[in-house]
Amino acid sequence: MIRVGVNGYGVIGRRVADAVSAQQDMKLIGVTKVKPDYKARMALEKKYPLYAATESSVKDFAKNSMEVSGTIEDLLKQVDVIVDASPDDVGAKNKEKYVETVGRAIFQGGESPGVAEVSFVAQCNFEKARGAKFIRVVSCNTTALCRALHTIDENFGIERARAVIARRGADPDETSKGPIDAVVLDPAEIPSHHAGDVNTVLPDIKLVSMALKVPTTHMHLHTLIASLRDRSVTENQVIDAFEEATRIMVIEGHSGFKSTAQVIDLAREMGRPRNDLYEAVIWKDSIRIVEGEVHFYMGVHQEAIVVPENVDAIRAIIGKESGKSSISSTNSSLGILK
Repeated sequence: MIRVGVNGYGVIGRRVADAVSAQQDMKLIGVTKVKPDYKARMALEKKYPLYAATESSVKDFAKNSMEVSGTIEDLLKQVDVIVDASPDDVGAKNKEKYVETVGRAIFQGGESPGVAEVSFVAQCNFEKARGAKFIRVVSCNTTALCRALHTIDENFGIERARAVIARRGADPDETSKGPIDAVVLDPAEIPSHHAGDVNTVLPDIKLVSMALKVPTTHMHLHTLIASLRDRSVTENQVIDAFEEATRIMVIEGHSGFKSTAQVIDLAREMGRPRNDLYEAVIWKDSIRIVEGEVHFYMGVHQEAIVVPENVDAIRAIIGKESGKSSISSTNSSLGILK
């Protein structure tokens, strides 16, 4: 059993903790929290050992009648891998303690690429990440872009690509950030950081990205255009490639999927925990080829899409399993159909 700890029990951390608990070859040793809030109490109700992220927060947990099993330092002594799900830029500050203790850690996309040996998307570069000591799972948008662009490039070849990303203004529980009554250029400069981040995983993809924030909490929505090397490719061939690719879900507008709200509703009807969609969602109706360029829309559930990548990154860092085998195990445990 791979002994796993999760440092941070927020949007990503609690989902990763649940996913790790669902794996037959992993054991969740514990999770950390800074504050004794309802999320910490829910972790205890799930029987997850709870550790204080700092020495000073131990007393806060005691005052709120929450029993902790120790501090983050105690957790690190017991695990084979630590998944850092702390807020952006905090993971890099935590790296020194990981180097001195467990020696193997997984970071999230809010950290700079330099925090790890490899930036990771399972279906794109699992083998490159095998045996690495430090892996960075890239952001939600980068994960989706890599899945889609890798599928096209692997099957037909990409000369260049462009992406316009309409980002959610805030996550559902981030009341301090939203809702916003504006469309915010994020940033106004072109390209956005997403293109460079894709190249940390797929260095040969020529991509220009643009991003803006819109007043929604459901999902991000991408508009993608990719110029194909093979000009004989048909729309049906592209559709077939997406339908065969792992962790890509193809939906149709005439089936009632007119917005991201209906996509999230699909997750509810599927019985997914927290309405999570781990797949990048592509509208079949939008796939068009015009003068050698394929156009399509893609939805990204920002709270969930990187969860399977974190699980696969754990196996990659241990280095005992192939990418195909790990992806299959993770998909099966999380109810991902392909």
